[in-house]
Amino acid sequence: MEILDYSEGHKAFRHRLKEYIGSHIRPRVDQWEAQHIVPKGDWKRMGQNGFLCTAVNKSYGGMEGDFLYSLICAEEMAKTHQSGFMTLLHSDIVVPYIESYGSEAQKRKYLPDCVTGEAITAIAMTEPDAGSDLASMRTTAVRDGDDFVINGSKIFISNGVNCDLVVLAAKDPAAENPHKSISLFIVEDGTPGFKKGTQLEKMGMHSQDTAELFFSNCRIPTENLLGEKGDGFVMLMKKLQQERLVCSIWALSRAEHVLQWTIDYCQRESIAGAPLFRNQSVQFDLAEMATQVKMSRCFVEKLVADHMEERNAVMETSMAKYQTSEMINEVTGRCMDIVGRDALDERCPLAREWRDVRVMTIFAGTNEIMKGIIAKGLSQHDFNIALSAGHGKK
Repeated sequence: MEILDYSEGHKAFRHRLKEYIGSHIRPRVDQWEAQHIVPKGDWKRMGQNGFLCTAVNKSYGGMEGDFLYSLICAEEMAKTHQSGFMTLLHSDIVVPYIESYGSEAQKRKYLPDCVTGEAITAIAMTEPDAGSDLASMRTTAVRDGDDFVINGSKIFISNGVNCDLVVLAAKDPAAENPHKSISLFIVEDGTPGFKKGTQLEKMGMHSQDTAELFFSNCRIPTENLLGEKGDGFVMLMKKLQQERLVCSIWALSRAEHVLQWTIDYCQRESIAGAPLFRNQSVQFDLAEMATQVKMSRCFVEKLVADHMEERNAVMETSMAKYQTSEMINEVTGRCMDIVGRDALDERCPLAREWRDVRVMTIFAGTNEIMKGIIAKGLSQHDFNIALSAGHGKK
């Protein structure tokens, strides 16, 4: 079933990326996992080879590619048995804030280095006492002459150690409406008053540098305000459709890869002289998972097509993020059950996959938040109409 239309350019890009991954990423994954970080040099090589920020306009050094290039990057990076090299976060979640809402001066200052990997980005929303509820954040940004003075902290920030630029959400404590109080700011590493905390030790995603960020009377110039003051909440909401779609693609691609690895294992390994794949119970398990994954692929690719046409698919994208993140957890667990004790060996990729995917039901909005968005959509539309093509009008 062909839903997406890949050009020869897309196919050539995928081929080149596969070769790059085989030569420069897979051989280094275990080292990154042990060191709990991806060296900045690897980011620069990725950028110099044209695999970062593929959507950025050519006038800022990008290739101005469509969203299919992002899809290709997500699919191929999902096969590398690691979650630390968060190129999708950088390229398709953080940098779009700067390209969409930044001033011309901000774009010319920051985007070229984002494309080449000279500047690694992070987005700082989550706080110790405010996760999915952005209106409850405590980090403040107060205007003082030609500066904003920022105070507060953020936690569980991906790329938090490596980041050179942070897109920061902070609030004006004087604003009465909590949703109108939030603004977005660009904070550069090395700014006085901005400090990176100790890297957090996590259950999974070991090669991904996650840290707490601290802001103590951190002064940034007013020109580092991203967009208009008080529009931060709206900007975040507008970009969440792409963020959650990227998460869905990542979860789906990993589920496909985990399932394929398990099928190959079952065809290769034997019990009582017969390939494990011949066991009917195993066949049924694999058939159920393959059906689930294939149906998810069709739904996600339809959403990719809608997103490329700039259709509003907030409810459907929330469905995809919820379903695919639950699915990758279920598929990984069932595959581990099939493989058995071999899956507990650290040399088996399933052990790392099982740890890494657990967080997918939590980040980019917990699945409970996704269900709330879906329910709200259902309350506002007839269910059949809500899922029809007409619901996705611009």
